[in-house]
Amino acid sequence: MAKPLRPGLSDRKQRILSRREIEGLIADGRHVFIFEGRVLKADAWLMFHPGGQESIKHMVGRDATDEILALHSAEACQRMHAYQIGRVEGRWVNFLPPIQGGHFRPYDPNDTSESDHSSQPSTRESSPVFDEPIGETRRRQRQASVSTASSSPPPTPSGGKDANPHPSFLDARTKEEIVFDLDKYPSLDADTQDFIVQKYRELNDRIRAEGLYNCNYWAYFQESIRYSLLAALSYTFLRLGWYWTSAFFMGFMWQQLVFTVHDAGHMGITHNFQVDSTIGMTIASYIGGLSLCWWKHNHNVHHIVTNAPEHDPDIQHMPFFAISHRLLGSLRSTYYNRVMAYDPVAQVVLKYQHYMYYIFMLFGRFNLYVLSWSYLLSKKAPKRGPAWWHTYYEFVGQAFFWYWYGYCLVYCSIPDWSNRIMFIIISHMAQSPLHVQITLSHFAMSTADLGIHESFAQKMLRTTMDVDCPTWLDFFHGGLQFQAIHHLYPRIPRHNLRRTQELVIEFCREVDIPYAMFTFTDGNKEVISRLGDIAKQARMLEACRKKLATDGLHAH
Repeated sequence: MAKPLRPGLSDRKQRILSRREIEGLIADGRHVFIFEGRVLKADAWLMFHPGGQESIKHMVGRDATDEILALHSAEACQRMHAYQIGRVEGRWVNFLPPIQGGHFRPYDPNDTSESDHSSQPSTRESSPVFDEPIGETRRRQRQASVSTASSSPPPTPSGGKDANPHPSFLDARTKEEIVFDLDKYPSLDADTQDFIVQKYRELNDRIRAEGLYNCNYWAYFQESIRYSLLAALSYTFLRLGWYWTSAFFMGFMWQQLVFTVHDAGHMGITHNFQVDSTIGMTIASYIGGLSLCWWKHNHNVHHIVTNAPEHDPDIQHMPFFAISHRLLGSLRSTYYNRVMAYDPVAQVVLKYQHYMYYIFMLFGRFNLYVLSWSYLLSKKAPKRGPAWWHTYYEFVGQAFFWYWYGYCLVYCSIPDWSNRIMFIIISHMAQSPLHVQITLSHFAMSTADLGIHESFAQKMLRTTMDVDCPTWLDFFHGGLQFQAIHHLYPRIPRHNLRRTQELVIEFCREVDIPYAMFTFTDGNKEVISRLGDIAKQARMLEACRKKLATDGLHAH
């Protein structure tokens, strides 16, 4: 039986908080956001959140209802009520979170000049490149009003020696992309976005009623047979001395296993946090040498700030790739807390990135090892809370993986170093289609920031594409071909995504949001085209820099 609340505690949780009070709490460093009309203060939970602190920080000052419901179970959502400190009335207008550059005024209840009316936000949006509000541009472009933004814009990203000397060129490109998206997608006015939110939530109810959140365990039984067959083939060819063939099947098995890890990371198998986490960590660490804890920390942020160049770690690959011209301006990553410098190495590599794309994808798994160990050795993992033991479990898994793969298999089972090296290379290259698949759904999509009034559903569909493929190829893509649907409803098991796609297409037609879907070939062409466009801009910047040097001018 639940313990009764202390006298007066329930009343305090239900009191109405004004906008100025909430702004003042954020100004004092509190991590406050809105969930289903409730004001939640997550400071006590911040250090224990299994998905990391950054995902919470990106929700500060915002109505995070859709993001929370998409990424959390019903039980987790219910537990969040313990952090309620009040309620809000009416439609909440988002603040720009501090991590994204928002500025907030302290609240003084005795200062009559600090009325709630005075807290009406600036009309500027979150983009740092507009000399006028995006709302004004929008009104001229579509004759639609935009609700005012809620805090000051972030400063122009990064200066110093690595900053680009031609920000005006980059800013002009940013304006073009924003205006293009404003014309292509529904209006950002309150009525339009509220309609999208309403239909998105109605669609979720329909999905749940059809049982699409229920896992198809028969499909996982079939998956297990395929995993076992690939492992058996790898072992058989290893014993026959066909080391390169054995390595291929090993890599293909890793590729297939990642799909199940992805499902487990989103609690899409049993829907139990600890059970699915254990499944995911066992496969990822003990069989694959990777960290599910790192992946969750990274992936949750990706799902919230998808394709934001300064916030989304999944598109922050400097100096090897840049999918936005803004990365040529040495942006500061809020995830890695460092400047992604457009340094001399990047200036050379990015000019040829569209030629190097598939070469880099061949060796993507090595980068995942680095990211996994960087996380495990850092202090980012929660030390208490439900996930306190996860990193310890993964450390054991890492030791087990490198023992069986590195020592028992590669060193002891293969007689010479030439074959050992080729086994390592081929086994890692064989799963390179996975890395192409992962980047395919985002690299060619919009990276424009339309501000804080865009609904979660519209942003996910604007920044994510699906890959069209026949049903018989679903095993090869592993559900990752339905990334747009997955971003809308991350906890739907992948075997139900094809049916969900039909419902999402109906939703997109109803709310007039373009639904991006390409064949695998055309999607790759889009990615290469985007990388080539950024490479062209990098060459243009270099030409400008050389021209300035020739003319004896100094860039500032």
